[in-house]
Amino acid sequence: MNSLPGSPSQSRPSPSLSRPSPSQQPSDDPSLDASPTPTLRDGQPGGRRPSIIPPSHVTGSPDLSYPYQTTDALRVGITDEYREINEKGTVPLSGALRRAPSRAAQEPAMVTDLEKGDRLKGIELVVFKPNDPEDPRNWSNAYKWAVTVVVAMAVVSVAFGSAIVTGDFHDIEHQFGVSQTVVALTVSVMVCGFGTGPLVWSPLSELYGRRPLWIFPFWIYVIFNIPCALAPNIGALLSCRFICGFFASTALTLAGGAISDIWDNNERGFAIALFAAAPYGGPVLAPIVGGFVGETVGWRWMLWVNMIFAGVMATLLTLIPETYAPVILRKRAQKMRKETGKDIYKTEQELFLRPFGDLLLETLVRPFEMLFTEPILLLVSLYISMIYGLLYAFFFSYPIIFGEGYGFNDGLVGLTFSSVLVGLGIALLVTPLLEKRYLRQVAKKGKAEPEDRLPGMMIGAPWIPISLFIFGWTSPPIVKAVGGHWVGPCMSGIPFGFGMVVVYSSANAYLIDTFSAHVASALAAKTVVRSGLGAAMPLFVVPMFHNLSNEWGASLLAFLSLAILPIPYLFFFYGKSIRARSKRASAA
Repeated sequence: MNSLPGSPSQSRPSPSLSRPSPSQQPSDDPSLDASPTPTLRDGQPGGRRPSIIPPSHVTGSPDLSYPYQTTDALRVGITDEYREINEKGTVPLSGALRRAPSRAAQEPAMVTDLEKGDRLKGIELVVFKPNDPEDPRNWSNAYKWAVTVVVAMAVVSVAFGSAIVTGDFHDIEHQFGVSQTVVALTVSVMVCGFGTGPLVWSPLSELYGRRPLWIFPFWIYVIFNIPCALAPNIGALLSCRFICGFFASTALTLAGGAISDIWDNNERGFAIALFAAAPYGGPVLAPIVGGFVGETVGWRWMLWVNMIFAGVMATLLTLIPETYAPVILRKRAQKMRKETGKDIYKTEQELFLRPFGDLLLETLVRPFEMLFTEPILLLVSLYISMIYGLLYAFFFSYPIIFGEGYGFNDGLVGLTFSSVLVGLGIALLVTPLLEKRYLRQVAKKGKAEPEDRLPGMMIGAPWIPISLFIFGWTSPPIVKAVGGHWVGPCMSGIPFGFGMVVVYSSANAYLIDTFSAHVASALAAKTVVRSGLGAAMPLFVVPMFHNLSNEWGASLLAFLSLAILPIPYLFFFYGKSIRARSKRASAA
């Protein structure tokens, strides 16, 4: 792998060095390993054994465990501190800093001047040791998979909670005497909470770690399901649903980072596929469960079931130890300073912590600034948001077609969403294959280009409009609601579920690689846009289908998805030249 621009030179890998841990093997297939031997770092004084970049880590790819928001990386540069391994457990700061991969970063001369300053002389960066028991990458594969499943299921549970009320809208309308549009707000306000919460939780997780943010906000989410289930009026239900969404969004904020903490960037494959499917699998599962619960024991029990699900996940999340390397190493540095009485042991985040004003700017302003100045971020976020919005549109169009058209009860309407889960399952099988293809491409080219992430998006994108056309034009009244004709619109969920997950996985990876030095801001911008459209869609889908008819209501959504279909192909061929003119994108 080529190193990032401005990185120090690397010595030839030594074949005599063994890999740090069997659990770090990226693949049994050497052709899939873009960095098959440990990478050594030069410049270690006093004959110290050189530090190692494990074979599981591709230096040229973004490290999602790096604290981009809270470290002044654009001004002073970045290091490999959180991924390096050294027998002594420290590496000298001198020579470790390199320019961040963004045109917005300062010139390397600025870094050199900082290293010459008295405050930074003799500073040792704390790193993990080989086979370090505190390094999450050294956990057994069985334990890492257990944590991965728990984290992914946490995302499923909060996404499940957003759509659980769709299982029995009619009883909520009757109980509170409100229209279906008002009841649809119970979905929209929680999705709005999903969009605003990450703006708070993301920087806090970098400062205090994953574990406190898994525990406290998630338990608050569990607790606020109680007033939702006991709500005496629609106002109480709506306000508590928003609070639930705000605190539940910690799972959406932390899950990708937690998976990146324990699986390095050359070995994630199926783990990232699970993460990509979770935000979409949860809402699809919700009406299946909610339909039968609401049909049998009433709408309030849908929320009690959601609280039970969330409570189980909160208990499991409480048992997960800290996974965030900057926080683990910071605590170790504090302990080393206390034991030795020397103030030379630091982490990069401690040395170059951003001022609070800059942190507010990065969190609350920069995501929106990037949306309006970075066409790649805007258009890809729009694409992801459209897919997310279409999913929530299904929660309201399915009851029209299967409930009103075929006379299904709420339980059977929910069951029709099973086809979307089938498509999602197919995507889970395909996504790791796309990841292996990407690694082979990187190994062949010798470097990673963000556009190498787009084939998955190009494969999945056409299935979205295809599924919507099938959905609309096999539904009543075009096709009579008799016999087994419900199979047509029901089966349309398979291509939709497949395209939805494959597109999201590829698009998310493309944004991460394109804005590697601004990952937090780019993902925050994407989340806000995605949640905004997901919250808006439920408010107009029902009137649209009633006024335009089933076939043309679905066709309008299909035409909208056709209009954005060229986006991944556009960036595949012209993305590099667009990045070349961007201030914040990775170097072309």
